[in-house]
Amino acid sequence: MSQQPIAQSLRYDPIEIAQYYKYRPWRAIWRAITIVWLFAWFVIGLKWDYWRQREEENKLKRAAQLREMLTHLGPTFIKVGQALSTRPDLVRKDFLEELVKLQDQLPPFDNAIAFARIEQELGRPIGQMYGEISPNPVAAASLGQVYRARLKTGEEVAVKVQRPNLRPIITLDLYLMRWAASWLAPWLPLNLGHDLTLIVDEFGTKLFEEIDYLNEGRNAEKFASNFQNDPRVKVPAIYWRYCSSRVLTLEWINGFKLTDTPAVKAAGLDTDTLIEIGVTSGLQQLLEYGFFHADPHPGNLFAMPDGRMAYIDFGMMDQLEQSTKETLVDAVVHLINKDYDDLAADFVNLGFLTPETDIKPIVPALEAVLGDAIGQNVGDFNFKTITDKFSELMYDYPFRVPAKFALIIRSLVTQEGLALSLNPQFKIVEVAYPYVAKRLLTGETPQLRRRLIEVLFKDGKFKWQRLENMIAIARTDNNFDLLPTAQLGLQYLLSEEGSFLRRQLLLALTEDDRLHTAEVRRLWDLVKDDLKPAQLFNVALSVVAGNILDERAALF
Repeated sequence: MSQQPIAQSLRYDPIEIAQYYKYRPWRAIWRAITIVWLFAWFVIGLKWDYWRQREEENKLKRAAQLREMLTHLGPTFIKVGQALSTRPDLVRKDFLEELVKLQDQLPPFDNAIAFARIEQELGRPIGQMYGEISPNPVAAASLGQVYRARLKTGEEVAVKVQRPNLRPIITLDLYLMRWAASWLAPWLPLNLGHDLTLIVDEFGTKLFEEIDYLNEGRNAEKFASNFQNDPRVKVPAIYWRYCSSRVLTLEWINGFKLTDTPAVKAAGLDTDTLIEIGVTSGLQQLLEYGFFHADPHPGNLFAMPDGRMAYIDFGMMDQLEQSTKETLVDAVVHLINKDYDDLAADFVNLGFLTPETDIKPIVPALEAVLGDAIGQNVGDFNFKTITDKFSELMYDYPFRVPAKFALIIRSLVTQEGLALSLNPQFKIVEVAYPYVAKRLLTGETPQLRRRLIEVLFKDGKFKWQRLENMIAIARTDNNFDLLPTAQLGLQYLLSEEGSFLRRQLLLALTEDDRLHTAEVRRLWDLVKDDLKPAQLFNVALSVVAGNILDERAALF
């Protein structure tokens, strides 16, 4: 096997890579020595400062040293630094300020090499394609660098050019990471080491997809299609005539990095509104479309002067199955409602526990750990706190992290970290749960309607308090309109599909007239400002009339 297939392969194949380095062990050994030496030297430097009591004096120097070390080690390690740069609650401020530079302030490669690659990949001289192009890159990232240009037709564009020799470097790092994962797995608890190599393989697959710019262009168009009716989200257009697997030409985005709080505020933009757009669009990606941006660090998200939020860099994406999306909705609701029996079952369905696992002893452990993390108020929910607390369970119970969920967790933690950088008091549930409640109440699919019933009934009894809480929470979303929701609810209630719910409601109302009359009155007090009796009557009438017309049409 030659170096050429490794350098040109567009697909991650761990078996082929292992076979290649099996006969070239010196390359892997030299790279491993370099990595271990650099990290050991960095740790020794930190310890030396501690022993000499010069930590404060040298903190900026050590932060710069960490950034330079990750930059020297290349794209794989730069990706790790980028993820850490979004966690102000994990990384101290001096390190954070240096790691942020890894997002788009990396050393560029030679312009002559970049321009030669553009001409080679697109098969034409630059002057024939672009009316003008910046003489130097405007940003340099882990996998490539970007030039600002203008097409002959006048459109302002960004031209993204891949770094040279990228695949061989990434391939070797992935080989070493996979080897380290396989070596570490037997020394870790079974649940922690079980999927370690699968997680590396998932990362490798996504990294190889990310360095195929044609795949990135297709991802961008699919993402744009999902959000075509959302005026708050902007996705740059792709100019396919000027694209290849190593060169991507896309619409230029004028905006501010989300972490540039002074510029965002100077433009008159509200940071809380931007957070809401980011969290809501992130939930839509996971729970509605199932196609999500797995690398939402600040270098890939921009606030636009008109208030929109722009996504760029669609190299690292992933797709969720419909059943996984529905189970994630279940898990969010069960977590907030503190239904730990059902939450344990969700973990089985999502693959965090094997089907043969006895979940009975796990339920009280979930309640003990997650109950404290959530607190008495849903507003106390913090995703980072939950993941930290959940990691404690990994050592005592047979939990494991499925490979696909490693990317989901990374995406969620990154988004929450970005929100915290804009507003340290931000609580993700203040946006997330109203969104989930709204989706359940509107019930636009049979699966969501079935899940609403499961939420509202517990042990065969209708939980009025849950419905009341859900409506109250959904109303905190300014875009939630109760009237269409009531219309959908009545339509469902009077349909054949809603026959079970009708029977259960009648049973609930006859169990204790006084109790449920009080519950219904309190529920009415909650919604009466949004839904007047006359409106409710008109809605009921229109639904009934609609059903009669539908039945008449079916007869004739």
